[in-house]
Amino acid sequence: MLEVSHVSKSYGSKSVIADVNLAFEENKIYGLLGRNGAGKSTLLNIITDRIFPSSGEVKIDSENVADNDSKLGLMYLMSEVDLYPNGAKLSQIVKDSELIYGGFNHKLADKMIAEFKIDMGQKFGKLSTGYNSIFKLILALCLPVKFVILDEPVLGLDANHRELFYTELLDSYADNPRTFILSTHLIEEVANIISDVIILDQGRIILNQPVEDVLAKTHSVVGQKNEVEEYTKGLNVVGHDDMGNIRANYVYGDLDDRRLPDTVQLSNFDLQKLFVFLTNQYEGSKRHEN
Repeated sequence: MLEVSHVSKSYGSKSVIADVNLAFEENKIYGLLGRNGAGKSTLLNIITDRIFPSSGEVKIDSENVADNDSKLGLMYLMSEVDLYPNGAKLSQIVKDSELIYGGFNHKLADKMIAEFKIDMGQKFGKLSTGYNSIFKLILALCLPVKFVILDEPVLGLDANHRELFYTELLDSYADNPRTFILSTHLIEEVANIISDVIILDQGRIILNQPVEDVLAKTHSVVGQKNEVEEYTKGLNVVGHDDMGNIRANYVYGDLDDRRLPDTVQLSNFDLQKLFVFLTNQYEGSKRHEN
């Protein structure tokens, strides 16, 4: 269990993370979603002890991870920040990483190296943005850690390479279940991969639930505007679309036992649309408070 307890981070008067509480369980794939500037990277850097929180703590199995090599060695954070010397060859970085983490899945690495056509004799500093990401993803999937943390993992990857990476991630997870935390803005691409969704907005957690439970509570109510408005009165309408006299109200939550008019259609809507509605709603409420 990886636990984040009452973690906050401020720079001067600017609050970046505000009283975040999370628990990451074994063998799940979490999606950490948020707009640019929501605080996702800051949170992941605090979790992996790269930066210090202003308050709160991070624990693995009840032990604080701060300056705790045995617990920090259970996590690997792949992010935009490059921790490797530009002049080092990729093959040497693999050897060094294997020594640090105590193991490396060479069979999987060789497979991914061949699939992505990456030259391991190349120097790290010479990699393009896409191949920089690919190399760090190979490390992330092949190191023997319990928590694989990926911050915008497909940065610079084309559609084919992104699809290949998602396939490799799922295959790796099936062969060796462990906890993944994917921080991304490509919600549609990960919606069918993640088991749990966490939405971070303006430094606060506004949603943290299994994806299956979340999608079961999304309802698109479409029909004549007056009938849709009447049916959804008192429900948690998070957004709407209009086309002439036709309205779609998007409800997040339970519908109770109310009778659906024959002319009104009911269906579910996707995770990305919910993300847009919830973050817009939260931003609007914060503006109103200010």
